[in-house]
Amino acid sequence: MLDRLIYWLALVLITLIRCLPLSVCFACGQVVGAGLWAILPGYRRLARENLERAMGRDLSPAGLRRLTFRHFTTLGANAICSFKMAALNEAQVLASVTFENKEGLPGALAKGRGVVFIISHIGNWELLAQLTSLAPGYKSSTIYQALRNKGIDDLINRDRRAKGIITLDRKRGVTKAVSLIREGGLVGVLIDQHAGESGIWMPFFNSLASTSPLAASLATRTGAVVLPCAIYTDGFAHWRFVVGEEIPYSRDPNTDTNALAASLNRTLEAQIRRSPADWFWVHNRWKISHPNFLTATKKRGTYLPPGTDPTTLQPFRIVIRSPNWLGDAVMSIPTARAFKLGRPDSRLTILAPAKLAALWRAVPEVDDVIPIAKGESLPAVSKKLRGRFDVAVLFPNSLRSALEVWLAGIPRRVGFHGHFREKLLNQTVRETKKSKKPARPAHHSNRYWRLAEGCGGVAPPPLPLLHSPTSECLIGICPGAEYGPAKRWPTDKFRAVMDQVSKKISCTWVVLGTGADTPLAEEILRGFDPARGIDLTGKTTLEELMAKLKTLTALVTNDTGTMHLADFLGVPLISLFGSTEPRLTGPRATTSITLRHQVECSPCFLRDCPLDFRCMKAITPGEVAENLLRLVAPPSPNAGR
Repeated sequence: MLDRLIYWLALVLITLIRCLPLSVCFACGQVVGAGLWAILPGYRRLARENLERAMGRDLSPAGLRRLTFRHFTTLGANAICSFKMAALNEAQVLASVTFENKEGLPGALAKGRGVVFIISHIGNWELLAQLTSLAPGYKSSTIYQALRNKGIDDLINRDRRAKGIITLDRKRGVTKAVSLIREGGLVGVLIDQHAGESGIWMPFFNSLASTSPLAASLATRTGAVVLPCAIYTDGFAHWRFVVGEEIPYSRDPNTDTNALAASLNRTLEAQIRRSPADWFWVHNRWKISHPNFLTATKKRGTYLPPGTDPTTLQPFRIVIRSPNWLGDAVMSIPTARAFKLGRPDSRLTILAPAKLAALWRAVPEVDDVIPIAKGESLPAVSKKLRGRFDVAVLFPNSLRSALEVWLAGIPRRVGFHGHFREKLLNQTVRETKKSKKPARPAHHSNRYWRLAEGCGGVAPPPLPLLHSPTSECLIGICPGAEYGPAKRWPTDKFRAVMDQVSKKISCTWVVLGTGADTPLAEEILRGFDPARGIDLTGKTTLEELMAKLKTLTALVTNDTGTMHLADFLGVPLISLFGSTEPRLTGPRATTSITLRHQVECSPCFLRDCPLDFRCMKAITPGEVAENLLRLVAPPSPNAGR
């Protein structure tokens, strides 16, 4: 019912417009455009952002504002006049148009290969349907995107068909278009709209945009002449019709479709620069795809013309909110890397607690780190982000992290479903895939991976090995666990391992941890050779801790953030699990050995053991020492033969 009402209103309005002189239509259109500029702030902002993306280097902010206003008045004038044009006879239409290279189209058709006529939303583009005299005796058609309102769609196409133009629906008319070209006819194809999931991602004004391959594909399949045109507003109620030069291509459908599509984008850029106010800037040409804004898994992928340096593209700015805990942050690194590697124009920034900044700066794919100081307010954090990013990805589940990016006005906000924050996000991902079968325990890093997977990411390649041990045997001990005592192996057992291993090999021991772990270190090292036992608890920054871990021959550790950090660096590990579950948070490197004895109450995930600590006591110093010796002094290849 609503569609029918809109159709009748449009019909009445168009009938009234066609009763007015062309000059009055043009003037009224300018007034309407100015009014829309005033009452549609969303479209005004979109046009301004698009113009800034394309023309920002050449125009001042004031110049961009003036051009935005002029675009609205020009668009309004052309829109109103396009309805009037259908009511004019050919002589009246020709009187309002000046031609540039008018003979270009007949000359192209005379070659007998058919013509793919490249058209776009520049100026009064509906004039094309009225200029049938440019190609007398040839079949002319256009491929169009059907409107949702069938009545309006038919109303617009009725005027085109009345002039002898064959209209072909994009979804069903491609085969007919191929036949028409092969018969020597002309097919007009729009090339300037966002092509969504079916497009090729390639540069347009130096920013990646989803580009339709249709025009290029038709040409390479048929061998047609590719001819661009544009209709510019050339004064009051007057237009200039410009036929460009033929665009060459190799006619190889297997290799040249992408290259030709990129060439068409460059041609379109030149046309727009000639008269910027004429193009359809209120169209979201650089739309952020939903949900897969990473292009790695796109149907047609990304194409950069030969010689394009990805670093010179306008960046697609992604900020990732880091987890607050060291271990969680380390487990999220592969996912963060996937967001950087998911498209060639990505610029990746990490928003992280200041204590974790050094970790993120060690990840080569991270371009920048924004530290959050301890106690920093929510408004202060949001202010750091405002106006700087296209996408925000939240690794934490907290409401605060969602508020940070929502208050910053970041256009796309991605995070896990739930936690009372859905209205603050506009793209949510479930933490686990839906399944009728009970889900198997999945590693915590796989949970973070769901975010990249939900945005079109692919697994990144392994990082280069960062572990560079010294020539002497240097073994680390990490006896603490910030979560609580239930995760800590007894200090006397750590000391027993040191004594047993020291009898077999010559090595130096380094106890690592925070200042809270210093009493544990003192218990472990009491009476041990001071030259062979070093206490670094509370004496290292995160950056210094990472540097020390890289030099270790091996590390014996509880389930801690240091364990994850060492695993990330490639340090051989003996990790000790009791109250927690290694399938969820254990190390993943092939150089790691996890020791855990399943008892009836584990994993309990409690901070303090309410029973007898049986899970951790079940791990003996002997088995730890035996496995540690395998890591630091592996047997020779012939041993045991």
